[in-house]
Amino acid sequence: MKRRIAFISEHASPLAALGGVDSGGQNVYVGELARHLAATGYQVDIFTRRDNAQLPEIVSWTSDVRIIHINAGPAAQLEKEKLLPYMPEFTANMLAFMNREAVHYRLIHANFFMSALVAAEIKQMLGIPFVVTFHALGSIRKIFQGERDKFPATRIDIEKRVVAEADRIIAECPQDKEDLIQYYNAPVDKITVIPCGFNTQEFYPIDQFLARMVLNIKSDEHIILQLGRMVPRKGVDNVIRALARIKKVSVPVRLIVVGGETDDVDPVSNPEIARLQAIAAEEGVEESVSFAGRKSRDILKYYYAAADVFVTTPWYEPFGITPLEAMACGTPVIGSNVGGIKYSVEDGKTGYLVPPNDPDCLAVKLYELLHDPALRKKMGENAIKRVNLHFTWAKVSQQMAAVYERILDKDHEEDAVVFIEGAFDHAVNAFQESKNALVQSILEASVLLTQCFKRGKKVLVCGNGGSAAESQHLTAELVGRFEIPERKALPAISLTTDTSVLTAWSNDIGYEDIFARQVEALGQKGDILFCFSTSGQSVNVINAMKVALDKEMTCIALSGKGGGEMSSYAQVNLVVPSDSTQRIQELHLHILHTLCHLVEIKLFGNTRQAVPVQHHHYTNGNGNGNGKTTEKDKIMYARL
Repeated sequence: MKRRIAFISEHASPLAALGGVDSGGQNVYVGELARHLAATGYQVDIFTRRDNAQLPEIVSWTSDVRIIHINAGPAAQLEKEKLLPYMPEFTANMLAFMNREAVHYRLIHANFFMSALVAAEIKQMLGIPFVVTFHALGSIRKIFQGERDKFPATRIDIEKRVVAEADRIIAECPQDKEDLIQYYNAPVDKITVIPCGFNTQEFYPIDQFLARMVLNIKSDEHIILQLGRMVPRKGVDNVIRALARIKKVSVPVRLIVVGGETDDVDPVSNPEIARLQAIAAEEGVEESVSFAGRKSRDILKYYYAAADVFVTTPWYEPFGITPLEAMACGTPVIGSNVGGIKYSVEDGKTGYLVPPNDPDCLAVKLYELLHDPALRKKMGENAIKRVNLHFTWAKVSQQMAAVYERILDKDHEEDAVVFIEGAFDHAVNAFQESKNALVQSILEASVLLTQCFKRGKKVLVCGNGGSAAESQHLTAELVGRFEIPERKALPAISLTTDTSVLTAWSNDIGYEDIFARQVEALGQKGDILFCFSTSGQSVNVINAMKVALDKEMTCIALSGKGGGEMSSYAQVNLVVPSDSTQRIQELHLHILHTLCHLVEIKLFGNTRQAVPVQHHHYTNGNGNGNGKTTEKDKIMYARL
């Protein structure tokens, strides 16, 4: 059975076009992780904010993955820094959807701090556990951006609450884990490091000549590629300045920048592109910098493959998926020695790590790679091996599923504890009720058994299924021993053990008389037929009792559920006051042991062990006593 889970990604929908200010790695992360989890047996609903009035509420995106558009604020594109006030509405409408659709999610995976706030509120109301991937931390952003950070000051407090309340925190790289511990006091044992991944079906090695033909790029020029969202922290200005330094040493090279809000490059609508164009002009390399605009996912692999080197030098990067995609295409990467990049790029093997905001250092590494085709080839080969070994979405989804399962198993474990405790409570209640109802009947049965053995008679025992096992158990205790060692054997026969008789008679005649036939053959006047049945309705046991009575035997019936028809044929009825088969069977075993103890003490023991009835109030054998000790009771105790 597939497990239903929910993703929350309030501003980053898998349906969004990539490359804009607020659409990038998180969009890819949410979509790819959901798709790959669905392939392993999950049903995933992705809740995201409706930013277009034309969007339907539910989009069936891929098999077992739906995208649910939630009303939260105006149905228009808003900067994510302005979305926090709409999260209460998001929460209310997500809960309304869950209630209207009658859907229960086993777990929620929140992406970004606002989504995590929604998940925390839902957990508080419904108890649904949640996992969080922050994708970026407010404290770190504050360090680098200072007053330029437009998020509300409450962001960090919300993140601290989420850290405290989340069932698991996913760090995308070791640096992310260190930051969570240092700035949020996150418990170490609450954090699991799981990286981002790349799609092996989308990104793979392509011949560079072919890729350049597709993109109409000259085969004889060096290409540096920068690809990602057009925001200042991505450090594209650093790459432009490094390019200017390379041009001064007469290396023919061009920088291609892919990304933006639109397919066409529009500096007016994208201030970051305008800023970067101005820097390129200032550095004198405007003719060597090409802004390609936003590109579809299916064309990106050609850009990666066409490049001689991929560069990404942000001053802060929680992970960074584009370096993985570039390496998957066999292109070496030069990246900032920060965050997830220093985790994914292996310095000196799959590329180089450089300090952020250091165009001189970047220029040195670019020059080295651009002048050494053999080194580029070797690093590209290493890159392909590394990403396919560690960073595929299939591997990431397996690691994430393991986290989910631990949480869900913990939930099951808690349910199991409740069940175990409840089972003990039910057993205690059943034992207490049986104590109040059956003491006199047990005493009477023990007297009849003792007298039977004293007269040299025997006990025949029968039952079906679990009761057959109990019949053999009772026989073993009587023929063997219960508590007193080296005592004489007591004659008892289980009618459930002779396979030849059972199979022959049930096959040739009928199963309803398999016990009756044996009672007819083995039973004698004065013997006891001891019958087990949880329901009291076993036809073959009832038929055996009828034959036993015809042979002037005594019948003792150990049953439950009101005693059934069996109770009409027994001299002593031990009816467990319960309708639960397991409780009845547990009491049958206890009563069996109690009878064995009483019989052994009477026949072989040197001391009497009788309960001081004057201190207890028991009902009579029919369960209708008034708590008083009758003359019959006194005679019974005296016999013991």
